Amino acid sequence: MENEVQEPQLELFKVEPIKAKADLTSTFANNMKLPIHRWYRYTAGFSATWVKEVIKAENGQNILDPFGGSGTVMIESEFAQVNSIGIEAHPYVYRIAKAKLNWQQNPQEFKESAKELLKIAINKNITKTDYPELINKCYPEKTVQKLEALKEAWLESEDCKEIKELTWFVITSILRVTSPVGTAQWQYIQPTKSKGKVIDVFLAFEAKVYEIVQDMTNMQRRYPNASKSQILMEDARNMPSVPNDWSDLVITSPPYANNYDYADATRLEMTFWGDINGWGDLQEKVRQFLVTACTQHVTKLKSQADEILQSHLLSPIYEEIKNIYSELSETRLTKGGKKNYHLMILAYFKDLAQVFHELRRVTRDGCKVCFVIGDSAPYGVYVPVDKWLGELAISSGFNSYSFEKLRDRNTKWKNRKHRVPLHEGRLWING
Repeated sequence: MENEVQEPQLELFKVEPIKAKADLTSTFANNMKLPIHRWYRYTAGFSATWVKEVIKAENGQNILDPFGGSGTVMIESEFAQVNSIGIEAHPYVYRIAKAKLNWQQNPQEFKESAKELLKIAINKNITKTDYPELINKCYPEKTVQKLEALKEAWLESEDCKEIKELTWFVITSILRVTSPVGTAQWQYIQPTKSKGKVIDVFLAFEAKVYEIVQDMTNMQRRYPNASKSQILMEDARNMPSVPNDWSDLVITSPPYANNYDYADATRLEMTFWGDINGWGDLQEKVRQFLVTACTQHVTKLKSQADEILQSHLLSPIYEEIKNIYSELSETRLTKGGKKNYHLMILAYFKDLAQVFHELRRVTRDGCKVCFVIGDSAPYGVYVPVDKWLGELAISSGFNSYSFEKLRDRNTKWKNRKHRVPLHEGRLWING
């Protein structure tokens, strides 16, 4: 049975009020019901409603998110009329957040620009057939030619920078929903799987523009005095643009030590826009800038393992991490993949130790820091992430920490590689 394609209606855009509720959870799922947050599904994100409550409860005035992701903390800070800075090292995710922070632009101007871009794209005659292998695996020729028409129309556009970034965002956000293969939002690409229902490119573009115009209009009415946040493409381990003693509240979620490759998760989008030519480019273009969280980062670290282990940054947890490192070194040899989890764990905690030292520089005395985190058990070897991060924070100059468990993980054993109970929660740190 062929994939069902919905044809575009091309009837832009009336604005209707939004009614949405979200629970206080550590996940991004409920954000998909919330204006602006719903524009892009970011699996690594957390609850916007919870962020709102933390800002209110802690009375934060200068809020920092060193792992800014898709901009949840910055957007909620704008609604709360407080100052905020987000740091994001992944160039593609940074651009997503930056585009979302343009929600205060003129919605009528954006709507007219998007309508004009769509009309130009519809009238283009795209004959190009030479696309990267990944694009050919993910789209039939007719679909990719429509996407190419949007891309060409965007490249030709002379809109102002902010409006042009919003239309870039629209095209980017529909790349997965218009593909007939396995391309769930923010997940790895699975060309061998297929979807039963696929949205036409021009219809998807139109629907996303409608959603954005609706949210911009409603939220500008609701928050006429919203503040303006900053999102900076820097590294959480070194944030030169953030002044000393600036932040009184840090809300963030670092990458988990669970071998998820955040670089590979954006390969489809970066290939489409020509940022990379293939998987091999990800190391130079993305991974080298990110905190170590997967084994793809550590292939060249074997000769540096002893140096990392002996680093003063890891001294508070030296004996414990040394034992885990040794156990993982031996366990990996019994596994088919022989993944370098032992090196990943060393590099991950050294990187996070650097983050805490930098956070101590940019935070005020008496500040509150909250990390949404999860523990880890590579090859079934348990790593007490919350305990180790807390101790690294203390070593960096913070005063105390506590852990608030939110939920258990890895409780559904079917198809799991190990049965070690895991949890997720919030690490609260006092400055």
